[in-house]
Amino acid sequence: MAFLKNISKDTSADKELVTAFKTSGDINFLSTLYQRYMDLVFGVCLKYFKDPERSKDAVMDIFDELNTKLKVHEVDNFKGWLHVLARNYCLMQLRSPRNMKTTEFNPVFMYSEQNTHLNGEALEKEENFKKMELCIETLPEEQKQSVKLFYLESKCYNEIAEITGFDWNKVRSYIQNGKRNLKICMEGKQNKTD
Repeated sequence: MAFLKNISKDTSADKELVTAFKTSGDINFLSTLYQRYMDLVFGVCLKYFKDPERSKDAVMDIFDELNTKLKVHEVDNFKGWLHVLARNYCLMQLRSPRNMKTTEFNPVFMYSEQNTHLNGEALEKEENFKKMELCIETLPEEQKQSVKLFYLESKCYNEIAEITGFDWNKVRSYIQNGKRNLKICMEGKQNKTD
């Protein structure tokens, strides 16, 4: 790993890291490279999604895509290629069928007595929030700590690594696994109430 310490933030170093990753398959090379441009990726995602939480999730998902795609593509300018990859990812997400339905928010409509079903929606959201709080407590300690810092306190990977002392790759893993475990737990609680 002494190799990593001698790499500066220039494009030739990017190429060296890409080559080292493709040759060895060692994710640490890719992590080092990706950390340099996470702010760029987050900015691209925020531009398209207009939602910081969704953009944070996208940054994690793009890293996973990068792990696969970088192995099969020849990349001369990593920063430019990553920008295009992030943009394409966002556009594909926005074009997916689940994003086609939109509802305009009207606060007057929300409080109308004729639309009591909306009060039910508010109660359902509150119920889901309570389930999420319960499910967070069931996570392994590392996942719980990382998920809370990431989603509830809006900390980035680097800040979480600094606060917890966890390796950056571990933080990424804890957040991804914690998110998956949270979803499974909440779906389980949903089935029990149905």
